Amino acid sequence: MKILIVGGGMGGTILANNLARRLNGELKSGGARITMLSASDKHMYQPGLLYLAVGRMTPDELYRDQAGLLEPGIEFHVDPAEEFQLDHNRVKTKSGKLYDYDTLVIATGSRMYPEGIPGLAEHAETFYTEASALKMFKRLQEFQGGRVVIAVGVPHKCPMAPLEITFMLHDYFKDRGLGDKVQLHYTYPINRIHSLENVAKWAAPEFDRLGIAYETFFNIKEVDGKNQILRSEEGAEIKYDLLIAIPAHKGMEVIEKNGLGQNGWIPTDRQKLNMEGRKNVFVLGDTTNIPISKAGSTAHFEADTLGENIAAMVKMGTPVRDYDGKVFCFIEAGKDRATYAMFNYQNPPDPKAPTKAVHWFKMAYNKLYWVSARGLL
Repeated sequence: MKILIVGGGMGGTILANNLARRLNGELKSGGARITMLSASDKHMYQPGLLYLAVGRMTPDELYRDQAGLLEPGIEFHVDPAEEFQLDHNRVKTKSGKLYDYDTLVIATGSRMYPEGIPGLAEHAETFYTEASALKMFKRLQEFQGGRVVIAVGVPHKCPMAPLEITFMLHDYFKDRGLGDKVQLHYTYPINRIHSLENVAKWAAPEFDRLGIAYETFFNIKEVDGKNQILRSEEGAEIKYDLLIAIPAHKGMEVIEKNGLGQNGWIPTDRQKLNMEGRKNVFVLGDTTNIPISKAGSTAHFEADTLGENIAAMVKMGTPVRDYDGKVFCFIEAGKDRATYAMFNYQNPPDPKAPTKAVHWFKMAYNKLYWVSARGLL
């Protein structure tokens, strides 16, 4: 069986390594072949961008060579996909080469889309790329006081990031001696401060305790950079001195250009993880349109399921289990306290009070990520 994985992020990497171990004998005998196509020879630890934005990580800590993370036997090419010829079971790449497959896995990820809101890209700081996180850190260093607005659009990558950056900014300014000179103001599009009800119920009292203001039913309409005003679709206006945005995200452009899904999200069966209408095309991580958190752990647990199923299809001709919607997210509640949310399709999250122990576990995971990407954790 020829298995083609498009995308070298968390989901694609874990899946490729999982399959390489499960199909070791078949790879050696020629009964299976695993090929990965990526847009980069580097693999980024994306959760680290949050720490980079507040000066707690450096850019070099975010990266490893992608090839070095892959098991022997995986064919790796830095050659981005450009055309998905699904009716012919092949993918055309930027180099013009055609890769055929028996089983295709699309794990191309997502991207922030601040351009969708007038003025947002020009006037807001973000942390979803290395360049924007570094720019945000420099702005934070220069900032001497005033109202900092954290404006959230949906959907976005990493469900806890808006809460985490808010808590981290509170401690960042406090440590700089600016706690009494900075007012944090958080906005969210629906009628609570997080899409997950129990997470919102946990976070709102934390915001109240720290004096963080928040406004719900606030869907970003535009940014008036000249007057430093953020406006909502509901007619509200907020004056800001520094604007931090969690922009709404879209799937990658290649998915949109190929017409595989609206806004780059591919319609995906939430249990089987196959693209709707395609039995031999599977979708991982942020690329799916499944209404669950776009998080690294989502991609991880989906990859575990797919690895087991694709290997079983090679060995027995049929998949063996369903993805249950499992997600696990750490939630930084400042510079030295954290909690977590664990949930699936049936069971909602139930965050506990933040502790230093969970924070240090999270910091340890920042280092263990590379073991996780190998599929060994």
